[in-house]
Amino acid sequence: MAIILNIETSTTNCSVSLSKQGETFALLEDNSKEFSHAERLHVYMERLLAENNLTANQLDAIAVSKGPGSYTGLRIGVSAAKGLCFALDKPLIAVSTLEALAHQFTIEKGVIVSMLDARRMEVYSAVFDETYNLIRPVEAEILEVDSFADYLKNGPVYFIGSGVEKTKALIQHVNAYFIEDKLPSANEMGQIAYAKYKKNDIEDVAYFEPYYLKDFIALKPKAK
Repeated sequence: MAIILNIETSTTNCSVSLSKQGETFALLEDNSKEFSHAERLHVYMERLLAENNLTANQLDAIAVSKGPGSYTGLRIGVSAAKGLCFALDKPLIAVSTLEALAHQFTIEKGVIVSMLDARRMEVYSAVFDETYNLIRPVEAEILEVDSFADYLKNGPVYFIGSGVEKTKALIQHVNAYFIEDKLPSANEMGQIAYAKYKKNDIEDVAYFEPYYLKDFIALKPKAK
C-alpha cells in the first residue's frame, strides 16, 4: 500500500491531496485569486494528515507539481516537498503540471491542450491524446489565430486551463472546445505519482529544481 502526499502550487490554487494506490482520498485546496501558498500550504498539509489519522512518517512518498507555472508558487511547493523528503527520508516524485491538468477531462477522440496563462498573449501549453500520452511537448508560445491549426483540422481539440479565456477570444473553429474555470489541482496527481512510484521514477532531492520553462526575471521597481 502506497500513500502519497501530493502538492500543487503552480498557479493561484493552493492544493494538497492524499492518495492511496493512485486514488485520491483526501483533498484540501483554495483558489483565492491571490497567491496564499506561503500562508496555507503547511497548514493544509498538517490538517490533511491530522484529519485522516496519519503521521508524516506513514507517507511512502511526496509528489510535487514540477511546472511550468508561477515562479514563486513553484518555489514554495518544491521547497516544502524537498524539506519533507529530507526530514522523513522519503522519495520525491515530480509530476508534470500540464499532464495532471489534462487528467481533469476525459475524451473519446481528439486531443487535449493543457494551457496556463503567461504574459500578454502567451501561454505555456502541451498536447495530449485521449489516453493522456504526450504528443507535443511543453512550449511557451504566443497565441495567434492559426495556433493549433494542425490539430484542429484533424478533429476535436479540447482546451483546458487558465489560458483558455484568451484562447477562446482568438481561436474560433468548429473543432475547438473550451473547458473553462479549471486550474491544476492535487486531486489528479495521485494516479500519475503512483505510476512513477511503482517504477521508482523518483528525483534526486538535493538537485531537483522546478520546470520554470522560462528564466525568472526580477523587475526593478520604478523610480518614484
